[in-house]
Amino acid sequence: MEANGLPADTSLEAARVQFDVLRKIGPQGRIKMVFESSDRLREIALAGIRRRHPEYTDEMARLALFRLTLGEDLFRRAFPGREVAA
Repeated sequence: MEANGLPADTSLEAARVQFDVLRKIGPQGRIKMVFESSDRLREIALAGIRRRHPEYTDEMARLALFRLTLGEDLFRRAFPGREVAA
């Protein structure tokens, strides 16, 4: 991150274009982008779990995703006795 707050690989003109687009789509558009990004990240994480553990059922894969996202302590409290590797 540069002193001006921009990533080192982003020109000032590129940043201006990006900020202009984000301003034009408004708060609802930005929120939609956040939720879509979150959904895609979950899909990518689930695909990684399935690749590492092809033997997992759909339920086991979802539990492994919960374990990744919740952390060990909260996962064990939410799903006592359930054992899956993430």
